[in-house]
Amino acid sequence: MNYPTTIKNLIECYKKLPGIGEKTAERYALATIELEEEIIELFSKSLKNIKTKIRRCNKCNNLSENELCDICCDSSRDSKMICVVEQPKNVILFEKVGSYNGKYHVLDGLISPLDGINPEQIKLNLLIKRIKEEKIKEVIIAVKPSIEGETTALYIKKLLEGLDITVSKIAHGVPIGAEMEYIDSLTLEMALEDRKTISNNT
Repeated sequence: MNYPTTIKNLIECYKKLPGIGEKTAERYALATIELEEEIIELFSKSLKNIKTKIRRCNKCNNLSENELCDICCDSSRDSKMICVVEQPKNVILFEKVGSYNGKYHVLDGLISPLDGINPEQIKLNLLIKRIKEEKIKEVIIAVKPSIEGETTALYIKKLLEGLDITVSKIAHGVPIGAEMEYIDSLTLEMALEDRKTISNNT
């Protein structure tokens, strides 16, 4: 069907979302037409705000609307424990599980020399600075169990050698090569609880 240009443009926009093909994009675009005007206004405003209001937390690199995210500002959380994750979506995943009460640090990637991603290109310097300044006692590495994840974990362990810090990894009930966001909550909770110490310099 030869859609009007406005609908064509909306279909193309939906297709830019991950996992959305031509037919699904068409369905979404046609469904959007049926939405109430106030919902469209909210949709439009939310899309604009994503680009204008969302930033990275100055401390942990998580998504935030302020200089510091809500988790970093929460004094009830264990400030001596940091869970290191690859992406902000992993923070949301752990928060949905609800069994972790420490702080986080988002790397924005994993070490992968084959892809040209070196330690300097992810937020490792910021992580080490935090650990030293905030006198962190335990670092939990919660990245996907892959070559890149293992390389990153070993590199972090090496950087923390000689410091009075326990370095642990979430247990490998998490399948090798699995993307963190596709792991069910129970498996993730068990992996966190059964984390393995890889360095204890006490």
